[in-house]
Amino acid sequence: MKKVLLSILAILVAVAALVGIKTAFDNSRKDEVTGAKVLNFYNWGDYIDPNLLTKFTKETGYKVNYQTFDSNEAMYTKIKQGGTNYDLTVPSDYMVDKMAEEGLLSPLDKSKITGMNNIDSRFLNQTFDKNNKYSVPYFWGTLGILYNKKKVSADQIDTWSKLWSPQFKKQILLVDSARDILGMTLISQGKSVNDQNVADLAAAKGKLDTLMPNVKAIVADELKIYMAQGEATLGVTYSGEAAQAMAQNSDLAYLVPKDGSNEWFDNLVIPKNAKHKDAAYALINFLNKPENAKQNAEYVGYATANKGAYALLPADEKSDPAFYPSAATLDRLQVYQTFNQEWTQRYNDAFLEFKISR
Repeated sequence: MKKVLLSILAILVAVAALVGIKTAFDNSRKDEVTGAKVLNFYNWGDYIDPNLLTKFTKETGYKVNYQTFDSNEAMYTKIKQGGTNYDLTVPSDYMVDKMAEEGLLSPLDKSKITGMNNIDSRFLNQTFDKNNKYSVPYFWGTLGILYNKKKVSADQIDTWSKLWSPQFKKQILLVDSARDILGMTLISQGKSVNDQNVADLAAAKGKLDTLMPNVKAIVADELKIYMAQGEATLGVTYSGEAAQAMAQNSDLAYLVPKDGSNEWFDNLVIPKNAKHKDAAYALINFLNKPENAKQNAEYVGYATANKGAYALLPADEKSDPAFYPSAATLDRLQVYQTFNQEWTQRYNDAFLEFKISR
């Protein structure tokens, strides 16, 4: 009898589970069909203050379904494949251009956007999106070197080529990004980060291969954690990731090599197949408010494109040249241009060959 009861109980549990799954599925479908107050937000990892999302839901009633990606290419592939309808995502400069060219983005209805007057004009009307037809500036920053001041001085790493010094054997962490790592190598050879010459790329790949003895690991978001924990002396990473690591370890500092680097811009865009566009506009407008943009910048650690938010930041943050570079430094920075499929693949293949040579 006990076995019979247990069997009946097991069946009831299974049925309940199936009902629960069906209910969740039905609710999800209902959201899509009815346009319920939902926002499907696809963003980089740890790239918005969670408290702001809570505040946004309280103010607007929109529930945020939040998913993350770790590269522009991963985000692009997911959206291009379809199947999952995201309402808002955050591509970098060159990827905005690529997605717009391929018809993956919805042109912005400017009548539904507020707070654009809070955006610094320097970040508007960029070459990757003239007149901001598809994008609203979010954060910006640089690629540089995060280093432990107790183990190395700034003048020992003030150009990219100095990373190849034998003194840094197994002491460098690299961000897992083909454009960034090949880009820094090209700069070290006096070339552009947008170089599309076969011989130049081969030379850069050859030089990059010789850096491998100094590379401890090639990682993604966890780079800032490893650096904060003292796992390596140097890390090639983004300014905001560096800021978060520095907040955890006062021995760390960040610099942009004097031979130049990449300046990047991340942007809010609405995918073509978005089902909840009003929700997307609501979050854009929410994030355009200076007080919200300031809170977000302090949490994320990246430089804000919102001039109203910048004015609210503490003086020591606004004056830090590592995160708000001088005009002279900005003049030495390069913005990534969109590659066609052939050159995207060439860079990706070169970087993959470098990684598997470990």
